[in-house]
Amino acid sequence: MSLTENSATEESKSRIDSLVDDANTPERIIEISATNREVTETIHAVEDNADAIFTWDYNKGARPRLDRLYEKAKTSQWNGQTDLDWSISVDQDNMVTDPDPIEVQYYAESPESPLHSFGEEEWAEVNRESLKWALSQFLHGEQGALVCTAKIVETVPWIDAKYYAATQVMDEARHVEVFAKYLDEKLDGDMYPCNTHLGLLLDDIVADSRWDMTYLGMQIMVEGLALASFGFIHQTTTEPLLKKLLRYVMSDEARHVAFGVLSLQEVYQSLSSAEIRERQEFAFEAALRMRDRFMRQEMWDRMGVDVEKMVRYQLNEPAELKAFQALLFSKIVPNCKKLGILDAGDGWLRDRFTDIGVIEFENWVDTASEYEDLDAVAADRAA
Repeated sequence: MSLTENSATEESKSRIDSLVDDANTPERIIEISATNREVTETIHAVEDNADAIFTWDYNKGARPRLDRLYEKAKTSQWNGQTDLDWSISVDQDNMVTDPDPIEVQYYAESPESPLHSFGEEEWAEVNRESLKWALSQFLHGEQGALVCTAKIVETVPWIDAKYYAATQVMDEARHVEVFAKYLDEKLDGDMYPCNTHLGLLLDDIVADSRWDMTYLGMQIMVEGLALASFGFIHQTTTEPLLKKLLRYVMSDEARHVAFGVLSLQEVYQSLSSAEIRERQEFAFEAALRMRDRFMRQEMWDRMGVDVEKMVRYQLNEPAELKAFQALLFSKIVPNCKKLGILDAGDGWLRDRFTDIGVIEFENWVDTASEYEDLDAVAADRAA
């Protein structure tokens, strides 16, 4: 190993050690730009260090589970313009449930709380803005998935994976289209910029030269969290257009996560313990960034709330208020277990997921086993 490589390894180890020690400290989160200030930026460039891989082995079906997923994807395409009823009128005040009384009490009972003076009107605004913020981040994340899946087509060496990834590129383009249309037409074009923590994670996924890291970062971590998030909002919203939109997107996302699980299961069987540890560290760092982005920094900033104080108060919320944030990992943890990286290396990733309070989901169903159950498109066509 050269001096340069050794220095890079030491720097990476120091960074991960710092993340482990400071996973739940607000200073680490606040140290990163609390809010995305690049609100006028329309083009964002990231250097892509990966090789474009051609394969001359066109033996379709060499990986039967990927081939079945590809055939499923071909029959599950839907049209965001015609399969959704865009004539539905949306009442922004009646899209979400009332604020959690436990949350209201938590912030009202302390005079130092940044939301101490909030009344019914302000909490209603929090609900409205939270949904706009969430849909905006879904939009940005879907564009990240669009770019990353195009990269997988380019970099993965298996023809069955290239075939499936090509269908996902179409899926992600459709997701970007429908979320952008919904925000523009139903929420008055009121879009939030990409959250800093999400943006940094997307940059890292795109910049990494290893194709399996693109799978791990996007298919397992980002898409896994998105699938859980869509499910939560789908259950809580009463707005019919958004409900159907999310249900259709969830159908696609379940296949996407299954694609990652089925592909990486094979790859990880041949990696060394040191290489697996790199993947564990990447997964942990990705998990922290995704958890930290749900602090909704951009929303609090827009509402004139002290962002630093809100981060501190959110990190100290009682367990019952952290249930939603933890639930977002209900797809990620069982999928990491399915891949064998949860307990590899003396359970390093298990310990980290325990530290951030999400290990309870390890025995929930993995997405490779449930994606057909989430196929709303097939269900609608059969009805």
